Amino acid sequence: MSDRHGERHSKELLSALAAVAPGRPLRTGLDRILKAGMGALIVIGDDADVLNISSGGFLVNASFSPQRLSELAKTDGAIVLTSDASYIARANVHLVPNPNVPTEETGTRHRTAERVARSIGVPVVSVSEDMAVVTVYTKNERYQLEPIPSILSRCNQALQTLERYKARLDEVSSNLTSFEVEHVVTLRDVVTILQRGELVARISEEIEQHLTELGTDGRLIRLQLRELMAGVEDERRLVVRDYFKQEMPWDLEQAIETLSSLDIDDLLDAEEVVEAMHLSDTSEGLDASIEPRGFRMLARIPRLPIEVAENLIANFGTLEKLNRASAEEMAAVPGVGEHWGSTIKDALSRIAESSILDRYS
Repeated sequence: MSDRHGERHSKELLSALAAVAPGRPLRTGLDRILKAGMGALIVIGDDADVLNISSGGFLVNASFSPQRLSELAKTDGAIVLTSDASYIARANVHLVPNPNVPTEETGTRHRTAERVARSIGVPVVSVSEDMAVVTVYTKNERYQLEPIPSILSRCNQALQTLERYKARLDEVSSNLTSFEVEHVVTLRDVVTILQRGELVARISEEIEQHLTELGTDGRLIRLQLRELMAGVEDERRLVVRDYFKQEMPWDLEQAIETLSSLDIDDLLDAEEVVEAMHLSDTSEGLDASIEPRGFRMLARIPRLPIEVAENLIANFGTLEKLNRASAEEMAAVPGVGEHWGSTIKDALSRIAESSILDRYS
């Protein structure tokens, strides 16, 4: 079980952190408990598994309110909430989890919290009376909440890093467009944009995890993040779709998932990326020429239906052949028609001209 910050958290932990984020009633109740100098043990879930390890206490069955939670925290036992934390089911409950479940904690309340979370898989929140900290436990993770100013500071630092990486990604994306127009793309060019795109995505994911914990206090950072990440995921998918080797049972989603699962050392190793992504079987190395299918370039044409792009690529096979085709040849492809044939031909010509001018100006 890990409590280190900066790691990818599970969906279970992120869901639990969202429930105790600023702006949520449960967080308000936790803050009241901390200010009163009290401790608490709160189970978020009241299913049969919870009841099976519960002893004593009394029924509450009342709507959740921060005031009610802080009052019930004056009792010695645990407080059991419904899974959506909208109702308080029971209070002053004695929890008896499996004593054989391993725990790294030392305090009685924290040991109980960790054992309950690990044994039955429900989120448990422990408020330390002595240390004045809140710890969230899930089946496989433990996370101690930090002061909001500390999280905001880390978010702002991560945003600055993201801005630098995004600028570099935009640069290599522009270069790739130029190389595609001139039909001189190498394996190295493709790997470079995939590496940059994945690094940007990972920084964004780390910020998203912080935003989950920040709740309403992270509104402005969330707006900045959305602006920076606009189009990044689409670009990454288009690059993969243009260059990965389509083979059974290897498909687009598996390729993207594989890229996301690479550890940082493998991600920064160009040859590891080539092998993991099934990009090429050539023996010429990273300087080998590689031809895009054309999805990325066609996506730059406003309002072009994806079905039209797919029909064109299925017919011509590569971007180079598509560029050489006339408007009439494009229009003859099923589902394209005269309007899109001439529109696509003109658009590809403009993209090529603009890209060349930008590259050599």
